[in-house]
Amino acid sequence: MADPILIAKNAKNDVFLLPKLANRHGCITGATGTGKTITLQVLAQAFSRIGTPVFLADVKGDLTGISQTGVESPKLLERLEKFGLPVPQWGGCPTVLWDVFGEQGHPVRATVSDMGPLLLSRMLNLNDTQTGILNLVFKVADDEDHLLLDLKDLRAMLQNVNDRAAELRPVYGNVSAASVGAIQRALLQLETQGADRFFGEPMLDIHDLIRCNAQGQGMVNILAADKLMQSPKLYAVFLLWLLAEIYESLPEVGDPDQPRFVFFFDEAHLLFDDAPKVLLEKIEQIVRLVRSKGVGVYFVTQNPADIPDSVLGQLGNRVQHALRAFTPRDQKAVKTAADTMRPNPELDIAREITELGVGEALVSCLDAKGSPGITQRVWVLPPASRMGPATDAERYSIRNLSGFAGKYDTLIDRESAFEVLARRAEQKNAEAATRVQAGDEGLWGAVKEMMIGSTGPRGGRKDGLVQQVAKGMVRDTARKMLRGVLGSLIGKSGKR
Repeated sequence: MADPILIAKNAKNDVFLLPKLANRHGCITGATGTGKTITLQVLAQAFSRIGTPVFLADVKGDLTGISQTGVESPKLLERLEKFGLPVPQWGGCPTVLWDVFGEQGHPVRATVSDMGPLLLSRMLNLNDTQTGILNLVFKVADDEDHLLLDLKDLRAMLQNVNDRAAELRPVYGNVSAASVGAIQRALLQLETQGADRFFGEPMLDIHDLIRCNAQGQGMVNILAADKLMQSPKLYAVFLLWLLAEIYESLPEVGDPDQPRFVFFFDEAHLLFDDAPKVLLEKIEQIVRLVRSKGVGVYFVTQNPADIPDSVLGQLGNRVQHALRAFTPRDQKAVKTAADTMRPNPELDIAREITELGVGEALVSCLDAKGSPGITQRVWVLPPASRMGPATDAERYSIRNLSGFAGKYDTLIDRESAFEVLARRAEQKNAEAATRVQAGDEGLWGAVKEMMIGSTGPRGGRKDGLVQQVAKGMVRDTARKMLRGVLGSLIGKSGKR
């Protein structure tokens, strides 16, 4: 069993996080600049050192320093002495860098089919009618064995369903051309944000995140999210998809001695902002059930009120950094945050939240019985790794040594819905052209036979209009000549 993890302390008390209860989830909250990122780094490194792999999103671009050994500085040593904090055991963590856009790490991809219509409709900001059409498109693709791997597959399938609306209506219901057009426009907008590089193959193998190095340290997987944050819905839906994939891929283990995997969800409010009820229910279900897979989920956001109560109630380990109360709305947020912490008779938690310094926090972790510990005002320990980003050369080295370059860096575009439907359309066009050509030749043959005649199977000849006209003209001329000859003969005989 792993030893308790010391994460913070004050003059009287040490605050420990129990690894056995770390899969009961948690949250790190506080205003910008109060120390949330450092707390995240401390926890991530602590999990790595006990052999638990970690996944975290680097929103500000300064978490890659966890891969490098921290160094002492006079200012840091002075702070440690002032607050009675121990000197860290300096060292970095084994790290893998990931990036949806493939620029600052190995590409992270998912297929359209694997993402599913619910998350995709959230990403595209579709209304209920459009979401229904998207579900219909996925259903038709499944029934007809069309692979939806990337965005061009989905666009091709949308167009195919729209073209066959009358044919599909009796089985699948009405297909609105206006809704299909709206989805196509939303896909175009998503593509301009770089999502076309996210959808495709090879898809991320979740088990590549859940690994330890040769020394038994858990790998720290860092997602470069500074650029991804420019598309907040893509960021939120991607992390939810990743969490859902982890849940689907791992077996039940109950409550292990330490988590098998820990997932940090930074800027968590983006997941819940304007989320439809069905999506909130899915999030709640995943968070509730993933615990039994040995996975801990830690939400990082400014205020606990950013997280729905149904999810917040499942977060047992709490770290609350400072909040500012300059307006009535801020004061209400502070009170809400205070109400989520276990009371301490010696602390006015609502007042303490507004007085915390940078790196100071109110902490309540689950005790051995699984009950929230009494809230303590403490100083969070500094990380043993570098505070700040890794250099470009260091990131380049980390990426080259990961062993994933040959697996993920090259895009694979195998035959899927786009290619199948394009080939089918080409075949239909060719068949139509052949029919038109055959029709033209048949028409010309009939005209030809009508005009110049034809020869029968036994050699008999059937005259056409040309021959008939010619023969008629010959007969008419012959009749005129005959009448002329007869007339002259009769005339001469009459004279005698």
